[in-house]
Formats: sequence, structure tokens, C-alpha cells
Amino acid sequence: MSIFMQAMETDTEKKFLNRNLQNTNGFQRKNRDYEWQVVWRNVFAFIYLHIAAFYGIFLMVTGKAKLWTALFGLLFALLSAMGVTAGAHRLWAHRAYKAKWPLRLFLAIMQTMAFQNHIYEWVRDHRVHHKFTETDADPHNAKRGFFFSHIGWLMVRKHKDVFEKGASVDMSDLEKDPIVMFQKKTYLVVMPLLCFVLPAYIPVYFWGESAWNSWYIASILRYTISLHFTWLVNSAAHIWGNKPYDKNIGATDNKMVAIFAVGEGWHNYHHVFPWDYKAAELGNYSTNISTALIDFAAKYGLAYDLKTVSADMIRKRIARTGDGSHPWSKQALETDEDHHHPENPVWGWDDKDMTDDDKKFAQIVHQKEE
Repeated sequence: MSIFMQAMETDTEKKFLNRNLQNTNGFQRKNRDYEWQVVWRNVFAFIYLHIAAFYGIFLMVTGKAKLWTALFGLLFALLSAMGVTAGAHRLWAHRAYKAKWPLRLFLAIMQTMAFQNHIYEWVRDHRVHHKFTETDADPHNAKRGFFFSHIGWLMVRKHKDVFEKGASVDMSDLEKDPIVMFQKKTYLVVMPLLCFVLPAYIPVYFWGESAWNSWYIASILRYTISLHFTWLVNSAAHIWGNKPYDKNIGATDNKMVAIFAVGEGWHNYHHVFPWDYKAAELGNYSTNISTALIDFAAKYGLAYDLKTVSADMIRKRIARTGDGSHPWSKQALETDEDHHHPENPVWGWDDKDMTDDDKKFAQIVHQKEE
């Protein structure tokens, strides 16, 4: 998942993207070899965040802050996470379901509170990640190790392949969404208010917490921990875990990551079926709170056309490419030659490489009649 301090692309990156987009008009693209160019602004920001976060922990364990402040930080983190998981990830990046404007507005506000780049850039990087997983075009290529995929990728300039191949990813659906484009336009003004000022102000106003404690606990500590929980999906869930659905890809199912990332740790399943709104096979919400929110919204008509995978489709994929760790593996049905899951990765529903078979065998619940 694309996150943190690259909300504003550098002039160099913008020019590079423009050159890629102009190729089709006969412009010559300048070739640039990849170099490890440290983004010192981000490095210093990370240093401050982690020192300040440890100070926030010190304030809590020494009893200098009120319990309500810590509980509020936890609630604020959970709400903002919903904007990333149910919003930027499953709704906008993968088009796994559709949402009416009140829900889209709510999720956009929550995603702004999380400060993981505006929705448009988050989605662009994430679609590139799915299309070109663990290659040079993957922004947080896990083949470069845990540190790089977890946090290091935000400390250096992106590989040129990220821009070259990223320019081929269709983003027209987001460009037609007025909420997404308004958030993009106002992000640098609204984000600091929602991510840092608001959570620091609420404990001071409502239960008399000191501004000092509130800043270091409700704002900085909460934000830093939230980042690490999200980063685990890029790092740990591409290194450690089982591969029940496809043993040939790097993504894994990791229960601990699923708990910390409110449902996003069932990553082997998610990379096989990126258009499933649950991002997991699970039928309950114990490790997938994000699915609970979407189901709740669907119950009241705010979410609709929820795409999911049939049990038959899952069994066939387990039988063909699973690592044997799934409970169904021993009794999986033989692969039906009439249906083949695409080996070419897709970023989600409506990807041009998504096969007609996948759309045919997919299940869509809470459908809205046009």
C-alpha cells in the first residue's frame, strides 16, 4: 500500500510522468537508470515521528496522560483505517463494490485523517503494485527485503519502472469521481487539520488533557503506529505466512497482519482475487472489521454491487496452485478445464486483463438495479 510522505510528487517525478504520457504523441522519452537517491526530507520526518512516538509511550506508561486520550487515539486510528481499507483500497483501487456519495464522502474524510497520500495517488501506486508485483515497477518491491518494502521505499526515489508502467494503468474512473478529485485538490490544506490538529484538539477540549500530551499521544503516536500496521501488508504479508491459493506468488496469508491491518492480511487470497470486496475468504468479521463496515453499509443501501468469489472458484484455484495449507486442499475438486483463473495479474474489477470467465463466475451481492 502506498503511504506517507510522498503526497507531493517532486518536480522530477512529475516531469518523468509527463514524458511517459507524451510518448504516444511522438515525444522522445529520456531513459534514466535507477539510482538510490535518498529523500532526506522523509528520513528526517521518520526520525522525528519515531522519537516523538516513543515519548508518547513514555507519557502513557508513566501515568502522565489520561486513559481517555489513549482510548481516543485507538478509536481515531480505527476510523481512519476504514478510510484506507474499505475506501482507498477496496472501493477505489479495486472497484470491489460501489458506494453512494454519502459513503464515499465519509470514506474520503476518514482516508484523509489517515495521511497516506490522497486517494488518487494511493490508488495509482496500489494498482501498479498489483499489476507488477515484486518487480522494479512495484513501488514497495518485497524482493528488496523487509526494510525496503516496509519503510525504506519511502526514503528513496521510486524506480523509473514505477512511472513508466504506472502510466499504463487506467485511472479514468477516479478522474470522474468528484469526491476523489476534490480531495486531491484540497489535500495539503485539509489533511494536516484532520490528521494532526483535530485529534490533538479533541482531548484538550472534551476532557482537559494537556496540549503537550494530546499532541504526542493522540496525534503522533497514533499516526506512527497506524503507519506501521499498514506497512506490514507491504512487508510481512509478502514474506511470512501461508499460500493456500497460489504458492507461486510472493503474497501470503498472515493472521497477525490481518488483525493489525483490520482485515488486509489475507494477502495471498487478495492477490489471487483482488476484486473480492472482503479481501479474504472468511465468512466472519473477527479478523476483518473492514468487511463488517461494508456489509453494514450495504444493509442500509449505501454500498451495493459487492463482488465476491464462489466456493467452487476457490476450490478449483486451491487444487491447481495452492500450497496445501488450506483445509479444503485434501478434498479439493479436480480442476474444471472449462474455467481457468487468469495467470496475468489484475488490479481489480474492470481491469482490461480480467477475463470474461472471472466475471461470469464471480458473485455480486446487494445488486442495485440500474
